Formats: sequence, C-alpha cells, structure tokens
Amino acid sequence: MPLEAYGVLSGTLHRHFRDQPDSQGRWFHVNLEVDAPAGRYRCAVDVDSKQSATGVQWKVFTLAASVLEPASTLAPGFHELSMTSGSGAIDYLRHPAFADRSGCLSVRRPPAWLERLLARLNPPRPWISGSTLEATQALEGILLPGRPIMVFGEPFDAGLGMHNIHQNQGDPYGSQWWDDNGVWQDGATLTRRPDGRYDVFLNKFSTQADHTDGAGHPA
Repeated sequence: MPLEAYGVLSGTLHRHFRDQPDSQGRWFHVNLEVDAPAGRYRCAVDVDSKQSATGVQWKVFTLAASVLEPASTLAPGFHELSMTSGSGAIDYLRHPAFADRSGCLSVRRPPAWLERLLARLNPPRPWISGSTLEATQALEGILLPGRPIMVFGEPFDAGLGMHNIHQNQGDPYGSQWWDDNGVWQDGATLTRRPDGRYDVFLNKFSTQADHTDGAGHPA
C-alpha cells in the first residue's frame, strides 16, 4: 500500500542542518527548516548510504516553473496531493519532467529526429552514486536561506514537518519499506532561483528498482 499521506510544502527556507551522529537512529538526514503560514516546518531529507559507500543516489538539475504546475502555483503552506498524474505529485519514473528516457521501456527505438527533440526537452540525467557526505554536499548546493522552496513527501503524524523525502517506490520484496511502495508519491526538494526556475534535488537508494508496476513494486 502507498504512503498514508502525501503532499507538497511551499514556503521559504530558513536554514538547514545535518543530523548529529545517532540523533535519528540508523539513518542520516539533512534537516530543512521551512517557514510557512502555519509556522516553521522541519523537513528531514534522507541521504543515508544504508551502510554502503554507494548506497545513496541523487540528481541535481534545473526546471522551469511551468513544468511543475500546478504545484508551483500553490500558495505557501502544506497541500495534500492525490497520488495521480496531473495533481502536482511527483513520480521519478512517470512524470515527463523527471523520468529518465534511457530508463523507459519501449517497444522500439524512436526515429533519430524524435530522439534529438526528446534530448532537448528532457536531457538524460544519470543517477550519481556516492557516499552520504557527497549526497549531502550536493543537496546543500541548492539550499540558500531565504529562497522559496517546495518539499514533496509525507507529513509528520504530529507537529509541523515532513519525511519520506526521497523515491517512494521500487523497494524490494521483503524489505521494511515494501508496504510503502506506490506511484505518484515520490519526495523531492526544489528551491526557486531568482530567474524563476527551480533547482531540483532527487534522491533514492541503490536497492530501489528503476522500473515499477502500477503498485510501485519492482517490475
């Protein structure tokens, strides 16, 4: 079954800080403090390598605000989103602005002219694999205090905050996260540049599949 709730927090980045050792159990987070009308939210971005030198993977790139609609047009605050295409939800494998064309399954290869057009509209963005520290530094590169920010993920059960800010599908059968698999519920961190475009940080784990079925399970 998917996450119990999913949505996007729109606000202003106040600051960020790294976990101290063992402050969040086994997993390491970069914590974002985001100001919104309801107060200051804490958003815990999981960049833990899961005890592996290459267990965490990430991408950093820039997108126009228009391709993020309707999420980019929402007022400051937390907004619950339906886990469907067109709601503003993010799916790393299905959203046209995020999906890696090289990872898409297709019956046949498109003609060369179409491949060139697709490359301009959505250039290949391979996942980078590395350590927790490297992933942390990549995320911190887009975290400028005072920037407008959108954080996608699951809200805390109590208090102002969000977690599950990472890919939330493709976890293998038998893992503790299998039951959380679902489509159109991936987490992400986006900060708005002065020119109106968004810097995007996506993060996942090497154990998560790059192809999933309609339930978000590995295909």
